[in-house]
Amino acid sequence: MPSSAVLSSPPAASSPSTIGRVLIIDDESAIRESLETLLDLEGFSVETAEDADSGLARLSDSTYDLVLLDYALPDRNGLEVLSEIRERNPNLPVIMITAYGTVENAVRAIHSGATNFVQKPWDNEKLLADIRTAVLKGKDEEENVQLKRALKQRYSFENIIGKSEPMLKIFDLVAQVAPSRSTVLIQGESGTGKELIAKAFHAHSPRRDRPFVPVNTGSMPTDLLESTLFGHTKGAFTSAIAAKKGLFEIADRGTLFLDEIGTMSMETQAKILRVLQDKKFMQLGGTHEIQVDVRIIAATNVDLREAVQQGKFREDLFYRLNVITVDLPPLRQRKEDIPLLATHFLERYSKENSLDRRRLTAEALRPLLDYDWPGNVRELENVIERAVVLSSAPDIGIDLLPPNLVGAVSPLSSIYSATAGTSLFEIMENCERTVITDMLEKCNWNQTEAAERFRVPLSTLNQKIKRLTIEVKKRKSGEA
Repeated sequence: MPSSAVLSSPPAASSPSTIGRVLIIDDESAIRESLETLLDLEGFSVETAEDADSGLARLSDSTYDLVLLDYALPDRNGLEVLSEIRERNPNLPVIMITAYGTVENAVRAIHSGATNFVQKPWDNEKLLADIRTAVLKGKDEEENVQLKRALKQRYSFENIIGKSEPMLKIFDLVAQVAPSRSTVLIQGESGTGKELIAKAFHAHSPRRDRPFVPVNTGSMPTDLLESTLFGHTKGAFTSAIAAKKGLFEIADRGTLFLDEIGTMSMETQAKILRVLQDKKFMQLGGTHEIQVDVRIIAATNVDLREAVQQGKFREDLFYRLNVITVDLPPLRQRKEDIPLLATHFLERYSKENSLDRRRLTAEALRPLLDYDWPGNVRELENVIERAVVLSSAPDIGIDLLPPNLVGAVSPLSSIYSATAGTSLFEIMENCERTVITDMLEKCNWNQTEAAERFRVPLSTLNQKIKRLTIEVKKRKSGEA
């Protein structure tokens, strides 16, 4: 049975947590007190203001995760206040509350930038769900903005997305090594973004104004590859009707990116080694040496050490290439980057297809996090592009994902679908319980580790565990 605006809240942790800070701007003291009590019981930190001026003053002095704003204030219209809030902070979630719940008012509020619109008397459970959703979304958007700003300020890596620890270490390595002349070997599975990293090394080096020349050494037969790399003279072979510069010469004073170098023939490896040692080479059919200044960045999806042991790759060339090594992790090992990558690709392909910005529903995001991504970032990009092209509305649901991804969805999907006869509060609570239990199991019931992965204080996680009546199992002996 729906609860009224006068409290009938479900039990919650009594002590406040860091779930979010909310500012209530309403001229009715009973409304302010009712909302403050409701949110305080849920673990929010709450402050109140009785008019527009005092509310805006609080916004100038403090940072909030959400504003509950009355539509009709004594000193100013709520839409005017909303407009000023939007000028100060375009991403701050604002839910408008009014006793006059006309369709016109709701449309006007949403068009003015309100996150949502609630009519008095409200349903406590629905209001809490709306507030939770708005706060979480606002925090995610702000985190994305701050992360992109930080990366651009530090590196300007326009197409490299990641906030996971392995990727941040790679960003630091690129920033440190890029200005040098050292050869770089990038190792990683297909689709992990090796060429993007190579471009980042070049873009942040003194060679940035000279050519970045990529070549896939694994896609050409030996004769064609050597002709492509070193060039040839006129008449060097039957079809050489004119002289042609090779990529080494084109990349002079720039960067040559040799992709899939592990597939190169031993004969070509010997010639590459000579260029690295002497910075000289000879064109096919040529009689004089050409000197170049080229930085080599190589990439491989095979284990070159193992190839050396098998006699398939020259040991001396391996050590020449392996001055600075970058090990790119597969996407399955940095799943915390998936929401950021998905958002990046959604923005890109929405713009490319002249569509309103698309976004993933929570239901659609879950399979992306559960899937192991054998094709890595490239496969994720293809999935997002497909979903954007097939979408007819801004929200992209699970129906637009490939069947192999939907089949990989976790038990959470049953919670999303089994909603008949269940209140929104119960659904949200069940989702929260399942997510926390799943994380605890992954952490071998180590609550400290789980709290670190959720990026919340341990006390907050403990409160959640108690409120949701999660049975904490004993950690297995001998495991960290």
